[in-house]
Amino acid sequence: MAFSLEDIAQHNSSSSCWVIIKNNVYDVTDFLQEHPGGASIILKYAGRDATRAYEPIHPPDALTKHLPASKHLGPVSSSAVQTLVSAQQNRKKTKDEVRVEEAMKQRPPLGRILSLRDMEAVARKVLSHKAESYYSSAADDHVSVTENARAFSRFFFHPRVMRPVGKCDPSTTILGYKSTIPVFVSGAALAKLGHPLGEVNITRAAGKTGIIQMISSNASMSYAEIAAAAQPTQPLFFQLYKNADNAVAEKRVREVEALGYKAICLTVDAVIPGNREKDMKSPWIVEDLERGTPSVHVEGEGDSDEAKGFGTAGALIAADDKDMTWEKTIPWLRGITKLPIMIKGIQCVEDAVLAAEAGVEGILLSNHGGRQQEYALPPLEVLYRLRKQRPDVFGKLEGCEGGVQRGTDVLKALCLGATAVGLGRAFLYAQSAYGEAGAVKIINILQREILTGMRGLGAASVRDLKPEMVERVDWESSERAKL
Repeated sequence: MAFSLEDIAQHNSSSSCWVIIKNNVYDVTDFLQEHPGGASIILKYAGRDATRAYEPIHPPDALTKHLPASKHLGPVSSSAVQTLVSAQQNRKKTKDEVRVEEAMKQRPPLGRILSLRDMEAVARKVLSHKAESYYSSAADDHVSVTENARAFSRFFFHPRVMRPVGKCDPSTTILGYKSTIPVFVSGAALAKLGHPLGEVNITRAAGKTGIIQMISSNASMSYAEIAAAAQPTQPLFFQLYKNADNAVAEKRVREVEALGYKAICLTVDAVIPGNREKDMKSPWIVEDLERGTPSVHVEGEGDSDEAKGFGTAGALIAADDKDMTWEKTIPWLRGITKLPIMIKGIQCVEDAVLAAEAGVEGILLSNHGGRQQEYALPPLEVLYRLRKQRPDVFGKLEGCEGGVQRGTDVLKALCLGATAVGLGRAFLYAQSAYGEAGAVKIINILQREILTGMRGLGAASVRDLKPEMVERVDWESSERAKL
């Protein structure tokens, strides 16, 4: 049967909660308490159309996976469709939407984007406040994310000259798969917040340029949609956030394995949501902007629970396994898949050694882009310590991620022993600003910078990048100033 808007509007409470998504009606009453983001988010749209809020966050198959078929009630009536379309067409745009539209008209030509920083500057202007806050947010006071980038400034090269570099090859292999440059796309959630095609933009760009993309468990396009957008021989890796329920986690692994994904990258540095205050504050800032006046304290109102949320996507990992161990989790994962396993999120030498001893195929140094544990060492510094203390581990090390802005950053990591480096935010920014073309652009920028840097170092291939080509330099004077 088809439902009228009047029928649906009656189901607007926690005891009976229906929502409309893309002209279909769903009974989410029983799901309210299970929703990772809490019941209040859904109840805001109880008895109403929730499509605009739902689509940028969820892949299209989310309802099929998480809501029983009996709760898929059916379509809205034809008259309801007309009403909803009319309401959308006549809806007054928010001030943030108007700002974004104007910013999109002012984007510079893509040819004038010369660096990743140029791309990020454009993206921050054209993104919605919600998307920009989510993409750029980090733990606490943003110390970790800032130091991730600053770490590269502490390492300097010892370029070699009089070496033939007329033919220069920046290609490498990651877990045995070829990449045209020593760069891969790190797993990053919710690309649709920045562009309707989201992760697919990045998949197509990676396929055109010959690099590897890691797909987040919390991607906003379905795993199947992303796989369908890839070229026939294009490798996709899967970033697994392991659910506390082994059966749920296994189902996810088997799904991507059946779709042809080539590796499982188990994320171990995000068992709880990080304290991303910028992301949490975003709804309040948008509310105040729309209202035109800031919210103020009312005497006697006491404390509220507004700050107890997880932000835009922190709730997505609320059900993840908080009790993973080397002894239990790796054998479990090995028992359900034949795909190579990479451990993503190693943040110290000791755990790098344990990962190698666990027999995984790859280790990825990462502090989750500074989004999880504040004051976690920059991955480049962990890489440096690993080089000094346990160089034997480098047979398992596939790369590091966090803070990369230039091709020279990539080369510093490779000199110290990384196979490749990963970038996450950079691709979110690029596809948000210019779609697929933006993602292709930053890959081309990195390739140009890497080739320039390799030739400047006297390295004709990535095999020529050696530890002795880079040095950590502390510029602070050890002498005290004399009075």
